[in-house]
Amino acid sequence: MLMFAAALAVAASALAAGLLDVSYRPLAGKEPVNLKERYAGQVLLVVNTASKCGYTSQYEGLEALNRKYAGQGFAVLGFPSNDFKGQEPGSEAEIQEFCTLTYGVKFPMFEKVAVTGAGATPLYKSLAQATGVAPGWNFHKYLISRDGRVVANFPSKVEPDDPALVAAIQRELKAPRAAE
Repeated sequence: MLMFAAALAVAASALAAGLLDVSYRPLAGKEPVNLKERYAGQVLLVVNTASKCGYTSQYEGLEALNRKYAGQGFAVLGFPSNDFKGQEPGSEAEIQEFCTLTYGVKFPMFEKVAVTGAGATPLYKSLAQATGVAPGWNFHKYLISRDGRVVANFPSKVEPDDPALVAAIQRELKAPRAAE
């Protein structure tokens, strides 16, 4: 039993080490960004977004979270997706314009991706594997610790200012940085 637990711990560590070792282009950008290199040591909230969804107004709350905690080593990372009823039909330039002009989004937004099924991008496949939960709709949130582990996930209906989500972010921000 102890060996089984140790094997699980090693597998979880390996997954954590590789979870963010993926690259995506910034929304409407040209040069891919390696998430592990760019966001190492930060607490991250990874969110699949859509511009024509009942939860789209969450952009405002996500931007407020990003603004409030950015100075403490936190970032919201948005990934537009058209996986749910075609609620993100626009081009990347259109998505960027909508997010900026309508909600004042300044947190990092990345290229439009698939987040579910066989076509899911490697990041979202890893997030689903780590939690056992793939996004069921737009604005599903995954909280990633400073050492690259998924420590919580929140369904779409959980608003960015929800006390449980905010408490989880604050808990992770207080956690010591892992030794490199």
